[in-house]
Amino acid sequence: MPRKAFNAPGAVAVGPYSHAIETGDLLFLSGQTPVDSQTGKLVEGDIVEQTNQCFKNLFNVLEAAGLTPDHVEKVNVFLTDMNNFTAMNEVYSKQFSEPYPARTTIGVLSLPLGAQVEIEMIARR
Repeated sequence: MPRKAFNAPGAVAVGPYSHAIETGDLLFLSGQTPVDSQTGKLVEGDIVEQTNQCFKNLFNVLEAAGLTPDHVEKVNVFLTDMNNFTAMNEVYSKQFSEPYPARTTIGVLSLPLGAQVEIEMIARR
């Protein structure tokens, strides 16, 4: 069966992948780094600005698939510095309403383009 892909003009792919793939009632969103789709460059600034940009990109992909943040079931967050957890968490808490999606946060050595954060999601129709 061919993949059903969604790509959003308000998100950037820095490799050979789709922004999201749908299978059944699940939508798997590829990780988004804080790249500004207007400039194609990494958003400069602190973890707050970078986390906000990740969500902006991801929510553009959700919208392209006809979904909203309320459809998100699981989120994976990758941080290059776990000292940024509290600030990232503050931004994160404003993106969803309760009950919040399940989430994992993982500390990693590095991310594409020198990003401080990358976020991926799974949503359900």
